[in-house]
Amino acid sequence: MNVREEVIANFMQVARDHGRSLAQLSDDLALIDTGLDSLGFAIVVTRLEQALGVDPFTANGFANFPMTLGGFIHCYEAAVQLPAS
Repeated sequence: MNVREEVIANFMQVARDHGRSLAQLSDDLALIDTGLDSLGFAIVVTRLEQALGVDPFTANGFANFPMTLGGFIHCYEAAVQLPAS
């Protein structure tokens, strides 16, 4: 499973686990409009850290949280490709 698929799968699983309906997921969808609440996002980030071994929002001095799903996915794709320090 690639990074994009992993992110989407986690959004879908968290939504199912919490009885939430997701909007149609696309790169330009604002994260606030996905259907997940702040707890859902926290769970997604935690699960992705476990699955991918990175948290791009605490690693490498990351300063800005992305506003769209595409931006969120890009953060993980970039972090996964960084060499381990």
